[in-house]
Amino acid sequence: MKIRDHYTCPLEFTHDITRGKWKPMILWQLGKGSASLSQLEDAIEGITQKMLLEHLKDLMEFNVVDKTTYEGYPLKVEYHLTERGRKLLEAVVIMQEIGVQLMQENGMEEFLRSKGFIE
Repeated sequence: MKIRDHYTCPLEFTHDITRGKWKPMILWQLGKGSASLSQLEDAIEGITQKMLLEHLKDLMEFNVVDKTTYEGYPLKVEYHLTERGRKLLEAVVIMQEIGVQLMQENGMEEFLRSKGFIE
């Protein structure tokens, strides 16, 4: 990820690192625990492997996500949140809670039930 030469505030920098459709969803999934590339790809509907790898690389560049490589054949790699990633996840959880509230206010309870967000 290219870092700009000028920022107006630290939030803008953090936003650049986490922005996009997929990065908050990657953080959300890794908040559930370590996962392999294929597990993440299966859990995040619509993401391509290329896009997932690109975003994981960006998040690793800023110490938000890390990976553990296990020896053996076949090669096994698991991705997990770092301490910084767990802090960012707190913000994602708050955004998720607000999303649930907004969807309830807009009559989307059935979708929320079908995905297990509400009972």
